[in-house]
Amino acid sequence: MANTKSAAVHNDPGLQPERTDLAWRRTSLTLVTAACIFLRWVPRYGWFAGTLVAVSLLVAFGIALTQRRRYHHHASGIGGAAMAANIRGTAAIAGSVVVLAALGIYTVLFLPLQ
Repeated sequence: MANTKSAAVHNDPGLQPERTDLAWRRTSLTLVTAACIFLRWVPRYGWFAGTLVAVSLLVAFGIALTQRRRYHHHASGIGGAAMAANIRGTAAIAGSVVVLAALGIYTVLFLPLQ
Protein backbone atom coordinates (compact mmCIF):
# COMPACT_ATOMS: atom_id res chain seq x y z
CA MET A 1 0.00 0.00 0.00
CA ALA A 2 1.41 3.38 -1.00
CA ASN A 3 1.97 6.07 1.59
CA THR A 4 -0.15 9.09 0.64
CA LYS A 5 1.96 11.51 2.70
CA SER A 6 5.01 10.95 0.51
CA ALA A 7 3.04 11.61 -2.68
CA ALA A 8 3.75 14.83 -4.53
CA VAL A 9 1.48 17.75 -3.67
CA HIS A 10 1.72 19.11 -7.19
CA ASN A 11 1.49 17.90 -10.74
CA ASP A 12 4.52 19.57 -12.31
CA PRO A 13 6.49 17.37 -14.69
CA GLY A 14 9.38 19.85 -14.51
CA LEU A 15 9.50 19.59 -10.70
CA GLN A 16 9.84 23.34 -10.22
CA PRO A 17 9.33 23.26 -6.41
CA GLU A 18 12.08 20.65 -6.09
CA ARG A 19 14.50 22.71 -8.18
CA THR A 20 13.71 25.80 -6.12
CA ASP A 21 14.18 23.81 -2.93
CA LEU A 22 17.59 22.60 -4.13
CA ALA A 23 18.61 26.16 -5.03
CA TRP A 24 17.75 27.41 -1.53
CA ARG A 25 19.64 24.48 0.01
CA ARG A 26 22.70 25.32 -2.12
CA THR A 27 22.45 28.93 -0.96
CA SER A 28 22.33 27.77 2.65
CA LEU A 29 25.32 25.48 2.14
CA THR A 30 27.23 28.31 0.48
CA LEU A 31 26.61 30.53 3.51
CA VAL A 32 27.88 27.78 5.82
CA THR A 33 30.99 27.49 3.63
CA ALA A 34 31.48 31.26 3.84
CA ALA A 35 31.16 31.01 7.62
CA CYS A 36 33.95 28.42 7.63
CA ILE A 37 36.15 30.75 5.60
CA PHE A 38 35.37 33.62 7.95
CA LEU A 39 36.23 31.31 10.86
CA ARG A 40 39.76 31.10 9.50
CA TRP A 41 39.97 34.90 9.81
CA VAL A 42 39.34 34.92 13.57
CA PRO A 43 43.03 34.48 14.61
CA ARG A 44 44.06 37.23 12.21
CA TYR A 45 41.27 39.80 12.65
CA GLY A 46 39.86 38.97 16.07
CA TRP A 47 36.28 39.16 17.29
CA PHE A 48 35.02 41.11 14.28
CA ALA A 49 35.54 38.07 12.05
CA GLY A 50 33.44 36.14 14.57
CA THR A 51 30.52 38.44 13.80
CA LEU A 52 30.85 37.48 10.13
CA VAL A 53 30.67 33.82 11.11
CA ALA A 54 27.60 34.46 13.24
CA VAL A 55 25.78 36.45 10.56
CA SER A 56 26.51 33.82 7.90
CA LEU A 57 25.28 31.00 10.12
CA LEU A 58 22.17 32.93 11.17
CA VAL A 59 21.18 33.57 7.56
CA ALA A 60 21.82 29.91 6.64
CA PHE A 61 19.76 28.80 9.65
CA GLY A 62 16.97 31.19 8.67
CA ILE A 63 16.86 29.64 5.19
CA ALA A 64 16.69 26.16 6.69
CA LEU A 65 13.87 27.15 9.07
CA THR A 66 11.68 28.63 6.37
CA GLN A 67 12.40 26.08 3.66
CA ARG A 68 9.43 23.77 4.30
CA ARG A 69 6.98 26.68 4.21
CA ARG A 70 8.45 27.96 0.94
CA TYR A 71 8.29 24.51 -0.65
CA HIS A 72 4.63 24.00 0.27
CA HIS A 73 3.79 27.52 -0.91
CA HIS A 74 5.34 26.82 -4.31
CA ALA A 75 3.78 23.38 -4.61
CA SER A 76 0.31 24.67 -3.74
CA GLY A 77 0.80 27.58 -6.12
CA ILE A 78 1.41 25.16 -8.96
CA GLY A 79 -1.64 23.14 -7.98
CA GLY A 80 -3.80 26.27 -7.86
CA ALA A 81 -2.24 27.70 -11.03
CA ALA A 82 -1.42 30.94 -9.23
CA MET A 83 1.91 31.65 -7.61
CA ALA A 84 3.56 34.91 -6.66
CA ALA A 85 7.31 35.40 -6.65
CA ASN A 86 9.10 35.29 -3.31
CA ILE A 87 10.37 38.86 -3.47
CA ARG A 88 10.92 39.31 0.28
CA GLY A 89 12.98 36.14 0.67
CA THR A 90 15.10 36.86 -2.37
CA ALA A 91 15.64 40.48 -1.34
CA ALA A 92 16.58 39.40 2.20
CA ILE A 93 19.19 36.96 0.91
CA ALA A 94 20.55 39.51 -1.57
CA GLY A 95 20.76 42.11 1.21
CA SER A 96 22.48 39.63 3.51
CA VAL A 97 25.08 38.81 0.88
CA VAL A 98 25.73 42.51 0.22
CA VAL A 99 26.14 43.17 3.95
CA LEU A 100 28.46 40.18 4.39
CA ALA A 101 30.53 41.27 1.37
CA ALA A 102 30.79 44.84 2.69
CA LEU A 103 31.82 43.61 6.15
CA GLY A 104 34.35 41.23 4.61
CA ILE A 105 35.87 44.03 2.52
CA TYR A 106 35.94 46.28 5.58
CA THR A 107 37.66 43.53 7.57
CA VAL A 108 40.39 42.96 5.00
CA LEU A 109 41.05 46.61 4.10
CA PHE A 110 40.57 48.54 7.35
CA LEU A 111 41.06 46.29 10.38
CA PRO A 112 44.58 45.94 11.71
CA LEU A 113 46.10 42.48 11.81
CA GLN A 114 46.47 41.01 15.29
